[in-house]
Amino acid sequence: MKNDRALLDRFYVCTNKMDGLYYLAARALGVKENAFVLLYTLDGEGPRSQKQLSQELLIPKTTVNTIVKEYMDLGYLVLVPHGHSREKAVALTPAGREYAQTVLRPVYRAEEQALARTLERFSPQFVEAVEALTGYLTQTFQEEIFDRFDRKDSK
Repeated sequence: MKNDRALLDRFYVCTNKMDGLYYLAARALGVKENAFVLLYTLDGEGPRSQKQLSQELLIPKTTVNTIVKEYMDLGYLVLVPHGHSREKAVALTPAGREYAQTVLRPVYRAEEQALARTLERFSPQFVEAVEALTGYLTQTFQEEIFDRFDRKDSK
């Protein structure tokens, strides 16, 4: 168990450092961190509703809405029909895709170089392991922290 704690501590430091690198990259590229994350997601995964973006990126809905409005005014984003609901999805316009690529190209190059070096040493399954850990953390944080906190908060 003590060894597990040490592994988790190392993992925690790494994830915080990675988050910090993306934050610093966004600043260096002249983009607000949350806008950077939104551009990154829309460029790679396509249109998402504001609710989906908020939930997936753990960004408050009001922040997502503010970024969407700002980038719509700049002509970078547009709202498009989304599934069978009345809810609209946020999508990049052609100008938005060009802007996103300008911002993200150096990030993608750095990521690709780092991944290539990593894959020289480790199996691609390391990503599956991180995804599994993230899923288990999501589940256990919900059960052990969020559900308990919500119960205390509602009393």
